[in-house]
Amino acid sequence: MERPHKLMFYKGNSMATHKSALKRHRQSLKRNRKNRTVKAEIHTLTKKLASVSKEEAPALLKTLQSKIDKAGRRSIIHSKNASHRVSKLMRATSAK
Repeated sequence: MERPHKLMFYKGNSMATHKSALKRHRQSLKRNRKNRTVKAEIHTLTKKLASVSKEEAPALLKTLQSKIDKAGRRSIIHSKNASHRVSKLMRATSAK
């Protein structure tokens, strides 16, 4: 039986064939998918907030603030970046 190569190619990138390294890679891909989904949702809600009426804005702002704070707590975005984003949205909404 032939021994496996030291490196395995995955989507054009070489990576280790150790069981633990393969598992870590799978986990990182899974986390990356989740994090991208959350960031996209925040981006979509931010765009939506800019186009809604003054009456609908507070409810949407509350939802958006919750999502941004949660992303900051889970380190999807930096906590200070989350704080800055919420502050910026509050200022923009109060000026509406």
